Amino acid sequence: MSAFAIARQKMVDSQVRTNDVTDHRVLDAMLTVPREAFVPEDRRALAYLDLDLDVSEAGSAKRFLIKPMLTGKLLQAAEILPTDHVLVVGCATGYLAALTALAERIVATECDPALEGRARGLVGKFGFDNITVKVAGCAEGDPGDDRYDVILLNGASEVPVDGLCRQLKEGGRLVGVFAKTKPARAMIITHSHQDFGSRVLFDASAPVLPGLERVPEFVF
Repeated sequence: MSAFAIARQKMVDSQVRTNDVTDHRVLDAMLTVPREAFVPEDRRALAYLDLDLDVSEAGSAKRFLIKPMLTGKLLQAAEILPTDHVLVVGCATGYLAALTALAERIVATECDPALEGRARGLVGKFGFDNITVKVAGCAEGDPGDDRYDVILLNGASEVPVDGLCRQLKEGGRLVGVFAKTKPARAMIITHSHQDFGSRVLFDASAPVLPGLERVPEFVF
């Protein structure tokens, strides 16, 4: 077993299982997808640590893979089914999208064209032919006409995400971290009977996605 495979097993055993992630599909995905491959080469030694890992290029806006524990808990809360169509917002290098590959179809969006190119190359390299990667702003979601069973935020939002919610199918759910107040919390938003409801899942923190930052108030 390689050093990375051992680190991956330790990540799942010590960070993910111990935080009440019991869905075997989530655990299997996190044991199978090589997180180190979605990280710049000079940071691969950090790939399995309990942290939000910066995957941006020097001089670019900071972009992250959210910490493994939070990744697992959000995926479990989303309850992705093999028949689902999934949208991953702010996919960075594509790791979270790769973990959702049990779904029928995944669209992953990224606002940074360089990262979008890396994500597209990586999901192709590992044979995830049900994943499509697009350039789009995080607040836009998928600017096409598609509607989704599940929308996952690969980071936090400090503002309402009404535009993203409108991209949910009837019965769909959006899962992510919301930092509109303190403490930040992971939440699930559901679309049912032409209305939206929300429920707090647990306290959580994650880097804020570009375009979903709070606009500073002007003070005289």
